[in-house]
Amino acid sequence: MSSTEYPDLPPVAADAHGSARGTWLLWAGLMLATVLTWRLGEGSGGLLLAAIVLGIAFVKGAVVALEFMALRHAPALWRNLSVGWLVLVCTLVGIAYWKGLA
Repeated sequence: MSSTEYPDLPPVAADAHGSARGTWLLWAGLMLATVLTWRLGEGSGGLLLAAIVLGIAFVKGAVVALEFMALRHAPALWRNLSVGWLVLVCTLVGIAYWKGLA
């Protein structure tokens, strides 16, 4: 895609999305976090364990949104909507889990 195809868009810097090495490190971290949450979820835990798993899930979602969907450099509205949605979903799942314990 060249700038002549979309003349109204500003040019994107070559390093706007980070380095290939950084992307691989983020991907490896996401895979490690996935395995960790799976292993934690296999055990029978309580509210604290559920909060830890939801916290890890929130961080994973934020990394995907901000880094892989390139929202880190997007307008604040889009970043806030994405992270706000993650907060809402994680909060609702946590409340549902807590209510299910009672």
